[in-house]
Amino acid sequence: MGGGVADLVTAGAQPLWRGRALALIGIVLVAFSLRSAVASLSPVIDHVAEDFPVSSVVAGLIGAAPPVCFAVFGLLTPFFERRFGLERIAVAAIALIAAGLLLRGFSVDATTLLASTIVVFAGVGSGNVLLPPLVKKYFPDRLGVMMTVYSTMMAVSTFVPPLVAVPLADSAGWRVSLGLWGVFAAIALVPWVVMLVTGRTDGPVLTPPIVKPSIEALENPDPATVSTGPIVTRPANPRVFGRLWRLPMAWAVALVFGTSSTLAYVSFAWLPAILIEVGGVSAADAGLLLSLFALMGLPCSLIVPLLIVRLHATRPVFFVGIVAGLAGLAGLLFAPTVALPLWVALFGLGPILFPLSLVLLSIRARTPESAVALSGFAQSIGYAVAAVFPFLVGLLHETTGGWQVPLWLLVGILVAAIPAGWIAGRRRTIEEDWERRYGRW
Repeated sequence: MGGGVADLVTAGAQPLWRGRALALIGIVLVAFSLRSAVASLSPVIDHVAEDFPVSSVVAGLIGAAPPVCFAVFGLLTPFFERRFGLERIAVAAIALIAAGLLLRGFSVDATTLLASTIVVFAGVGSGNVLLPPLVKKYFPDRLGVMMTVYSTMMAVSTFVPPLVAVPLADSAGWRVSLGLWGVFAAIALVPWVVMLVTGRTDGPVLTPPIVKPSIEALENPDPATVSTGPIVTRPANPRVFGRLWRLPMAWAVALVFGTSSTLAYVSFAWLPAILIEVGGVSAADAGLLLSLFALMGLPCSLIVPLLIVRLHATRPVFFVGIVAGLAGLAGLLFAPTVALPLWVALFGLGPILFPLSLVLLSIRARTPESAVALSGFAQSIGYAVAAVFPFLVGLLHETTGGWQVPLWLLVGILVAAIPAGWIAGRRRTIEEDWERRYGRW
């Protein structure tokens, strides 16, 4: 690709380690800590219940904590960052994660377990917002590489905890199994504290040549640079944000994001319990299957941006996710003891909608300003939707005494998302959607 954006990124690029080794280590460690808490609790909830009762409603509230905290602290973090600085707020966020994870291991009842979980995800919600700007500040010449590195690290840290949670709980106790992840988060503090103490918080000075992007580059961006959505460093323009409420395209992207988040958080909260009861597996095997569910997201996060950006395969990718998710749920409903790993793997393809929605946040907006607005809109709506269902699934399970109704609820969610996926597949931006309906953007 000659004379395009990719040339501008690589021109003047410096080695990743030169003058910013601490930032590189810090970003990798933070990325690991952002996801390790999500999937480490549900595999050992039966171990916890041996010490104190954890009702389905409380477990549902714990499952709802991540999207609620992501929504609330995702909105608050940019204001604190402008007041105190990027690195200081990053240290505060990592400290919250570490403290919450460690405190979770010392829980004495369901209330303290829920409270410590809220502390964890308050930090994670801030970290989700801070990590992309940190990448942009310290690696402006390597955005594609670093965004791929940290998104891959988050995927790895999602499927590793379920692999070791139950064996560690069996050998050392559930408190060690839960608290261990706080140690990794505490280690992630070290590079950022050192940078603050030594004053190494200036990004690299780069002088890349000014290159006018070609039409080819604008129409075919690098998938790595859009695979994690737009880099949000400021609140959305209220005027632009307000217009999105009237646009079907914006709602479609938000609902695709909400569907993917719902599948993920319901699964991390309840899938082990579902598999133990309907599949007849042990807690250790349920943890392994939860890890398989999470693992399915890793190749998807690498392949989907290429399919969407290069091949414009939004609708095919969307329907693959929907059909696979429905097939996995059908297996759990009608033949749970036959080929259980296959049903979990198919259901694990349902969250292919997550990398799809992140790419849509970039390619369905014409300018960075509108991309920020679309990102804020989609995440606000999506996390609000996702926050309801872990609690609702727990309530339905406690009310009905089984998992059939909650599984049918997930079937309904996937079917209801089909119109949103069809609209999001239209090859137009939110600006074009507005102009078709109301005139000039």
